[in-house]
Order: sequence, then structure tokens, then C-alpha cells
Amino acid sequence: MIPLNFPEYRFRFKNSENKTYVFDRIRKKFVVLQPEEWVRQHVVHFLIKKMRYPESLIQVEKQLIVNGLRKRYDIVVFNKDGSIFLIVECKAPNIVIDQSAFDQIARYNLALDAQNLMVTNGLSNYYCQLHYDAETYRFLKELPEYV
Repeated sequence: MIPLNFPEYRFRFKNSENKTYVFDRIRKKFVVLQPEEWVRQHVVHFLIKKMRYPESLIQVEKQLIVNGLRKRYDIVVFNKDGSIFLIVECKAPNIVIDQSAFDQIARYNLALDAQNLMVTNGLSNYYCQLHYDAETYRFLKELPEYV
């Protein structure tokens, strides 16, 4: 896998049936290592190790219903009160982050009402903070600290 625009982390790998697997510390199991999963695992480590977001409040690849359709978000970080602090949408490094990626995370957010959004392909990272009262948002240079 290619180097990403995140600090270097140590991962656990295993090979089985001609496939490489990486250990997901949130789901507590090995998952097939695909390009998008490589990005997702870097983001998980980044959130825990660099940003110091509580591991116990992070979920990975859970189902949600958006406009009657079943979808799966990549990563969600909860606040201690159960509200959503952050939604992360991960793309493979070869996928250009364009309007469709932002549209996708915006659709997910209709059901989740997060305070912050992150869209990444591991090479480019975009952060956005939502202000529901003022019906505005603003792009950030980095993710906000978890409080």
C-alpha cells in the first residue's frame, strides 16, 4: 500500500487464502486490506493517537438509514452525551475528492447531525464544522480538539 498523508503507524497484518488482512482495533477483528480500508485504518489511528479522541466513542462501518436506503458510514466519533462529534468519509487514494464525496457525507449527516465532517482519500484531507443555528458551515485547516 502507498504512503498516506498521515503519521506512520504500526499495523497488524495477516495473510490468508492469498489475501492480506489488517487488524481493526475498533471492530476488534482482521478485515481485508483494500485501498479504502488502508485509509480508514490510518484515520482511526490518527484520531486516537494524534487527536486523542476516545477509542471507546469511535464506531467503524455501521449501517444507517438515509431516505429509506441502507447506507454504511466509515467512521463516527460520538460525544460523551451520545450526540455525534464527527463523521468521516474515507475514499481510496486513487479516488479524487470531488463534490460527490461531499454530497455523500452530507446525505449521511441528514440522519446523524454531526458537529464536524471529514472527507479523505488519505492524500487530501478536508475538515468542516457545522453551525446548525446559523445554518452555515466553515472549512477548517485541521480537526478540532475533542472536548
